[in-house]
Amino acid sequence: MKQFAFTPSLIAGATLALTAGFTTTAYAADEVKKVERIEVTGSRIKRSDMEGPSPVQSISRADIDNMGYDNLQQLLERMPVAGSGTFSTRGNNQDSTANGSAAVSLRGLGADATLVLINGRRVAISAFAEGITNSFVDINSIPVSAIERIDILKDGASAIYGSDAVAGVVNVILKKDIDGIEVNLGYGGTDGPNYEETSASIVWGTSNEKSSASVIIDYFKNTSLSSSEMGSLGTADQTAFGGEDFRSSRGFPGSFDVNGVQMADPSCPTDRVSSSNSCVFDYGPYGYIAPASERIGAISQFEYNFDNGITAFLEMAVQHNSSVAMGAPTPLDKGAALTVPANHPNNPFGQEVGINYFRTVDAGARQWDIESDTMRFVAGLRGEFNDWSWETAVQKGRSKSVQTGDRTQGWVRTDFLQQEIDAGNYNPFGGTYNDPAVIDRITTSLVRQGESHMTSFDANISGEAFSFGDDVVMMAAGIEYREEDVTDIPDDQFRRGLIFGTEAVSAAASRDQYAAYVEFSIPLADTLELQLAGRHDDYSDFGTTTNPKVALRWAPTDEITVRGSWAQGFRAPSLAQVGLGPSEKSQFFKDNYRCDATGLDCDALDYNIEFAGNPDLQPEESESWNVGFIWAPSAEFGLSVDVWSITQDNKIDQEEFGPIYNSECNNQNSTVCVRLAPTGGASLGTIDKIYSTFKNVSSQEVSGIDFSANYNHSLDDLGLLKFNLEWAYQNKFEKDGRDYSGEYGYPEHRWIFSTNWEVGDFNTNVNLSYVGEFEDTPDIDFDGNLDFDSNTSRMIDSQVLVDLQTSYRITESAKLSLGINNLFDEEPPFAIGDGDSDLYGYASGVHNPRGRYIYTKVSFSF
Repeated sequence: MKQFAFTPSLIAGATLALTAGFTTTAYAADEVKKVERIEVTGSRIKRSDMEGPSPVQSISRADIDNMGYDNLQQLLERMPVAGSGTFSTRGNNQDSTANGSAAVSLRGLGADATLVLINGRRVAISAFAEGITNSFVDINSIPVSAIERIDILKDGASAIYGSDAVAGVVNVILKKDIDGIEVNLGYGGTDGPNYEETSASIVWGTSNEKSSASVIIDYFKNTSLSSSEMGSLGTADQTAFGGEDFRSSRGFPGSFDVNGVQMADPSCPTDRVSSSNSCVFDYGPYGYIAPASERIGAISQFEYNFDNGITAFLEMAVQHNSSVAMGAPTPLDKGAALTVPANHPNNPFGQEVGINYFRTVDAGARQWDIESDTMRFVAGLRGEFNDWSWETAVQKGRSKSVQTGDRTQGWVRTDFLQQEIDAGNYNPFGGTYNDPAVIDRITTSLVRQGESHMTSFDANISGEAFSFGDDVVMMAAGIEYREEDVTDIPDDQFRRGLIFGTEAVSAAASRDQYAAYVEFSIPLADTLELQLAGRHDDYSDFGTTTNPKVALRWAPTDEITVRGSWAQGFRAPSLAQVGLGPSEKSQFFKDNYRCDATGLDCDALDYNIEFAGNPDLQPEESESWNVGFIWAPSAEFGLSVDVWSITQDNKIDQEEFGPIYNSECNNQNSTVCVRLAPTGGASLGTIDKIYSTFKNVSSQEVSGIDFSANYNHSLDDLGLLKFNLEWAYQNKFEKDGRDYSGEYGYPEHRWIFSTNWEVGDFNTNVNLSYVGEFEDTPDIDFDGNLDFDSNTSRMIDSQVLVDLQTSYRITESAKLSLGINNLFDEEPPFAIGDGDSDLYGYASGVHNPRGRYIYTKVSFSF
């Protein structure tokens, strides 16, 4: 990466020199009235105006209330700037690696390329990574009732904030300056499937000239929405609806190896016998569309103004979340090496047979109970010295998660199962439901534990650096230090290979990091502002990186503003990517080599892929630019257009599966694509496991256009109408020579249009959310090789959702709200799916299958 002119010693020296004089006796009250300056997301310099040189979308408290969501993830996924990689508890199952959590992905670059801040400061990452190695901030740990506004910086910001701010920044600003008590209660549910949400919060605050204090307690609970309630969206066999049959070969009844030939259990219904003589199983009804969850949290903020002008501040937050994840009963394959002796009392074959594919349905569905606890503590001082503002703080953060499963939750150990089969106690034939006492002897309890910690210190200054013509150059500078560590420890029974069919993750890593930054706002003319910023980061595990940013803001008239920016950025390898231990996931694909050689395994089956970490990973590098203009001819009307581009190099990604399969899986003796010993004279055995890792293997370029418009129209006695449009067009998402834009999970168009009508004590809000069409099935023949660039699939339809809310202020201290989300009960558009996470007739990362949701809220203030 190109080096910037500012060095750490220069920046740190400037910071220390300017802060050295900040003593308790240096402050004197300035009798001259000063212009109030505030810090805007995207800049460390305090400004007198809100509009900086970088585009920021601000979601106010009123906007949050009008949308009616009690869940931050549901709110953010409606924003057009969010894209692929935004995920939630929706669809959590026993194979998810970040169960109970949620994250936002700006521009579709992934949750690990989006920096999430609270009050402008970093937050400890989730203890459990998503997708095995993608570290993220769990936005479920931020209660909606505590939020004053959300700023979404739609620009690269590594020069300001450091790592992860590649696609942009989501800065959650918490409520302050509260005076009194506010109580909020909410309840809602779907009018089709049985799903409910309950929320409650208490907001208290007090303030005077010397101090202020606030405490916010928030509670949220939702019931589960089971896949079995969802009709066509709750089955893996989508052939009746125009899709694929993704039913599993791990069946109940099962299939067996008899003299080297696979045979389905004689009792398997004929319509479930596959071409390779497996007895297929529909696991679709066993999952949750939305798992039950419960969250309770508290946030407190305190400030005290000393007589010398220095303010002490304190922030404390704790959150406890509980959730569940469920999946189909334990699937077993040849890798379990299970056999049935010839003398087993229920053996219909009269000889020893191997269990090729089987599922312990009689032991029940697998379920995780997930408990997550987060803690955040910030303490600091701020003040002013002459024309400079300064602030320093320390922070401690922790995220802890525990997943548990007991004997009643379907967790089968293969060695226990073999013992009971050998003793003739467990009958694996005929789809038999075995005695509960036997089930108790083949099941076990499991624990997965994860924890992440962050300790940080920061100090910064902002003020007038020096005169420049008739104006002054504004400057901000600061230093930061951060320590981070993460551990993810699966149950030892996973490590010993005794638990089958469930993805297991292990990771352990730590690092410390120093940083120094500087930023200047230079008035080149009365209407032209130049922003220069640079940041130097020094990491203990991979070295240093320096990143600059240059931005211009030109306001030739009061109505028109033109802005542009260019920046370099980086993303440090996540601790999970560096410290990953042996971790498994499953993927559906067709084993064409074995099919061609033997005529077996010709269906898309689920196979295991094992990943390991890579301590030699280097940081991802990025370059971004943005050019836009704002036209605001009046206080009632304004619009903006921004053209943007982000290029990432050294992108950290798992090795692409297709090339691994093509180069390794036609070799019976491969140590990368490991096959079981062939039987019956076959040349290739069944794939047991494929080994992979993460490397700096790819690059990607993403570009598009953002359009925003707002208009307020007075109806005199009939009140005030407000209109707002946020539209995002992504014309390119090129990765490794393939353009994903318009392909599966990457719609080109997203927008949200809001209309708000205020009249007297009534307030009515209508939101229209649009997600454009995109192409289905990225791997059209499901052979493990992406082929959307050479094959054309069907299109997944666009979707418009309508949300309606009306509220009435009963008295000055009481307000009642009624609302309907997805007013017309739109179902998600049909999708064949990707053969991986989307198997049930819709694209779960883009569309929400919940249906019409009706809610009511009431607020009291005292």
